[in-house]
Amino acid sequence: QVQLVQSGGGLAQAGDSLRLSCAASGRGLGSYVVGWFRQAPGKEREFVGAITWSNSWKYGTTYYTDFVKDRATISGDDGKRSVYLQMNSLKPEDTAIYYCLGRTVYGFTTSDGDYNYWGQGTQVTVSS
Repeated sequence: QVQLVQSGGGLAQAGDSLRLSCAASGRGLGSYVVGWFRQAPGKEREFVGAITWSNSWKYGTTYYTDFVKDRATISGDDGKRSVYLQMNSLKPEDTAIYYCLGRTVYGFTTSDGDYNYWGQGTQVTVSS
């Protein structure tokens, strides 16, 4: 069983940057796609971006939703069995709990129901 352990996040001011990490506890991420989702208070969980494995996470293909695509970078490190979400120019509306999800099947998807493993979530709070 793969466990995804998240770290990073916390408090930030508008305009700051944060990097969220998603690390596998076992032999590897056990996934072909790692997606990032977020859920703000009172709102539904929404897709942020994803990376698909392509012989390595370093050369994976990334996807971003429109509201972050100019401010976010998803990357992976095979040696550290980790995927990262770098968020720049943070806005108060980025305040949410961020989750990384792993999918054991090839194919990019924006639906969290299509993913098999979940990180525990990490809070990001951005003040104006």
